[in-house]
Amino acid sequence: MTEVLLRELNNSDIDWMLATGSREELAPGTVLIRPNQAVDSLYILLDGALTVSISQADNNPLGRAFAALEGGEMSGREIAKLSSGEIVGEIPFVEAYMPSITVKAIQKSQVLSIPRRELATKMQQDISFAAHLYRATAILLADRLDKIIRQLGQSTLVLSQPQLREILFVFAELRDSDIDWLIVAGSVNKIAANTVLIAGGRPVEALHILLEGKLSLSICEDELNPLTRAFSNLEGSEATTERELARLSRGDMVGETPFVEAPPPSASVKAVEDSLVLSIPRARLAAKLLQDLGFAARFYRVLSVLLADKQKAIVSQLGYGRLSYSKDKSLDDSLQYENELSADFLAQVALAGARFDWMLKRVRRS
Repeated sequence: MTEVLLRELNNSDIDWMLATGSREELAPGTVLIRPNQAVDSLYILLDGALTVSISQADNNPLGRAFAALEGGEMSGREIAKLSSGEIVGEIPFVEAYMPSITVKAIQKSQVLSIPRRELATKMQQDISFAAHLYRATAILLADRLDKIIRQLGQSTLVLSQPQLREILFVFAELRDSDIDWLIVAGSVNKIAANTVLIAGGRPVEALHILLEGKLSLSICEDELNPLTRAFSNLEGSEATTERELARLSRGDMVGETPFVEAPPPSASVKAVEDSLVLSIPRARLAAKLLQDLGFAARFYRVLSVLLADKQKAIVSQLGYGRLSYSKDKSLDDSLQYENELSADFLAQVALAGARFDWMLKRVRRS
């Protein structure tokens, strides 16, 4: 992925990073990121190779059970290898959380370390820089998520459903003017039950936001290569075996893969019941992202956080990095639990709900 940063950043972006950051040499075996320790910098891997692994303390019975079932070792299970051009430590600047992964050098490596505080200030003050870096981050995270799923097996697709409700983040992060543009640029479509909205393996032509109803996310388990699947008549007489991965409800967003340069999705999206979707054509949204840097920064930040949340969900659902508790044991005020709701999160919920209701009213009036 060396070319991603070089393609997405401009010369002034790179010059700022070089002036602000510092080069660090990593000997083989050096741990760059540890579980449950705050990450204070964004790292760009300039040379060498890093490994990303998940693990859990030996004294956690839940972790031992998951490791035994999955054939892994408690010392750590590799979920991805990173090569030059990758960024590490990006999740803290798109979402505040403590990492549950270990990132370690597997050969002599060199990274550029950019302090998190300086980076946050730069992204607030320079919207062009923010748009470029958020887009690059979304592309790299999408590629890494794909590698993790292939490493752990297709069965983990069911585990990669986000813990963060998309409606709670998307509509809180975007501005009213952004949502207004989506309404004007898109079209509201009624999708009858059992209609395929996105066919697995086929190009995606629009970004869809579910306004009412329910959609099903499923994957075809037949052994077909992507090109064969794309040119097959999946709705015809040939029997296909599909496995449902998730149900999507109002506020969920599908069809984002073209904007993170990901291949056509392997999963299909079908209406479970009569539904209403807002569809924004791919070409029109792509043009908006090129012309409006502020909108692009917010849009790619949304995608980055959602992709980071899916990665976090895989690690959490596999049983690694959990903080467990029971009804017979009081909670520790000094610990942060997975399902704990902060005041900021609750405020975000209220804002997102208000904006989504406003969108529905606009759509119904038109």
